[in-house]
Amino acid sequence: MVDNKCSIIANPKGKTWGLACRIHEYILNKKGIEFELRKIDSHSKKYSFRDGEIKPKIEKDIRKRDCFLIHDSNLEPFRWFTELCLVNHALKNSSAHEIIDVFPYLRFARQDVKDESRVPIGAQVVADVVGLYADRVLTLDVHNPAIQGFYKIPFDGLDSHPVLESHLNKYNPGILEDLIVMSADEGGIKRARNCADKLGITDLAMGDKYRKVPGEVGGSLGILGNVEGKNVLMVDDMWDSGGTSKDAAKSCKDHGAKKVIVYCTHGLFTKGFEGIDKYIDKLYIGDTLKIPENDFIETISFAPLLGEAIYRISIGESLSELFD
Repeated sequence: MVDNKCSIIANPKGKTWGLACRIHEYILNKKGIEFELRKIDSHSKKYSFRDGEIKPKIEKDIRKRDCFLIHDSNLEPFRWFTELCLVNHALKNSSAHEIIDVFPYLRFARQDVKDESRVPIGAQVVADVVGLYADRVLTLDVHNPAIQGFYKIPFDGLDSHPVLESHLNKYNPGILEDLIVMSADEGGIKRARNCADKLGITDLAMGDKYRKVPGEVGGSLGILGNVEGKNVLMVDDMWDSGGTSKDAAKSCKDHGAKKVIVYCTHGLFTKGFEGIDKYIDKLYIGDTLKIPENDFIETISFAPLLGEAIYRISIGESLSELFD
């Protein structure tokens, strides 16, 4: 029996509460450690001011407990950042033994370089502030894995592709026949190769695009690789507007692909759902963010993956087996 006591901390009024409950339920089936689910109140009038300030309150005592904060990635970015700072400070001041920030989707991760003059590196700012109070970070399919170098505390970035492999083998094994794995653009080819390795697929393809202005694809989108007569599995870390994925799917169909399946870990859907099913046969999205019900979209749960990682951290076991 491990001596340390652990708590999962989450906001019951947040959109990540359901994920936190599923993670907690998974861990409860394990043996050898005490895990409790503790609530944060940051939305009620009692803990907010009329001018918009908030004062998050942790429901119960967490003294000398390892606290896993499942922070709500559905919050608006500025609210996400502010609430993260305040809750971490509350945990530290309440004598938590260790504070582990769990980010289903790590916001500001796309701001990983200084790409023009007089702009911040947002990912580094988040890393610096998190490191003031937290002892560890756990996240999933971060946009650029290299940002772990910004953190002065342990940073565990999980890979979701083994979960995708298990899901496809269980629910859609036919798609694995005549399969080619594709990245919609050059930036995601390493992620696509990693996914192909997990699935035991050797064929890769890549979309070839260029942008005239940020967010707009210019010219035609070509395909590097042979997709004719193939089932195409296009992988990416997130679905933002979906423009690149939809253009790449159209090019795949124009080049003779049988089916185009898209998998994204995080579903932002900043431009809604219109036009997704025009060239895409199926869209798989993880449950790191709250996705409205949609018959065309199939959600893959990462609660077991995150739950297993949290359990292993709590008892001091390696996470490396989760990557195999």
